Amino acid sequence: MLSFFIFAQILATLNNSITKFSATLVLADGTVFKGTSIGKIGTTTGEICFNTGMTGYQEVFTDPSYFGQILIETNVHIGNYGIHLDEIESDDIKIAGLVCKNFNVPYSRKMAGQTVQDYFALNNIIGIADVDTREIVLHVRNKGAMNCIISSEEKTVDELKAELAKVPSMQGLELSSKVSTEKVYYLGNESASKRVAVLDLGVKKNILRCLVDRDCHLAVFNGKTSFEEMMKFKPDGFMISNGPGDPATMDYAVQTVKTILEKNVPLFGICLGHQILAEASGIETFKMHNGHRGLNHPVKNLLTGKCEITSQNHGFSVKSEDVEKNKDIQVTHINLNDNTIEGIRLKNKKAFSVQYHPEAAPGPHDSRYLFDDFIKMMNN
Repeated sequence: MLSFFIFAQILATLNNSITKFSATLVLADGTVFKGTSIGKIGTTTGEICFNTGMTGYQEVFTDPSYFGQILIETNVHIGNYGIHLDEIESDDIKIAGLVCKNFNVPYSRKMAGQTVQDYFALNNIIGIADVDTREIVLHVRNKGAMNCIISSEEKTVDELKAELAKVPSMQGLELSSKVSTEKVYYLGNESASKRVAVLDLGVKKNILRCLVDRDCHLAVFNGKTSFEEMMKFKPDGFMISNGPGDPATMDYAVQTVKTILEKNVPLFGICLGHQILAEASGIETFKMHNGHRGLNHPVKNLLTGKCEITSQNHGFSVKSEDVEKNKDIQVTHINLNDNTIEGIRLKNKKAFSVQYHPEAAPGPHDSRYLFDDFIKMMNN
């Protein structure tokens, strides 16, 4: 007990000894918050959003779906278990900035090899800590997602507001092409029982792991690759991945999915892939007030009647009224918090999708069965 007490005192002393610089957060509606700088000194902009997960901050930081967004972590302690370089969902940090309450530089996990502060500094990430994240989250929840700016430089609030006014809205913004792979790459055993072509719109590594674990050989293609080019791989099915930005701007991906549907090759879409499948089927998407981001969202499977706790990260959704008008679409999952559509399948095609993340890194494993359903679809 004594050794633990001494260790806690050492951590507190180290935290207090670190030089802190002031930082400012300004929201698009003019609301201002003052705190201390974390990561690199500088200025960053993006759409502000919040994640309600209690763990897995490193996987969240590296999720390509967060590209162009400044993240509020509702968990009060960030950095307390450090950075483990294997726990990533892409090759680098994708968030545009971080807002948190307590930013812990010393960490207590033996497996970690780096502090979050060093991780941020190496990746040029700017953030703000020592702010009331509860107040900010309540404000964003009520007012809706909006652009914001964080600065630890010597700039006035008026200067920051002028800079923020130039930032484009997330609605109408195409971002997937900024995070998609430039060159095709391959994963898994070449002699695997199934071959899957992955249309990379911002794919998370754990989606790929879940497929490889089910004896799939993968070819991961740039999001603008044509159907004809991907078919040279001779896939048994297509995975349409998650990713950032407004799906309504992605005609290139929508057209590719339309061709896949015409050829009736098995298709599984996740998150942005779900929205692209909807757009390809004549269903419009819309920007949500806040979006869903966290590890504890309840979803009901309408086919089985069972409920799942899911991991989610999206700011757009499909229009339920459009789905109701389409006799070829069946709703398979709904969100139990707000009744938004969380899953669809095409009755006359080998295609289905979900809005949430069945690979869940981080998050619960309730929905991993969807990868098994995809394998069964390819077998049939």
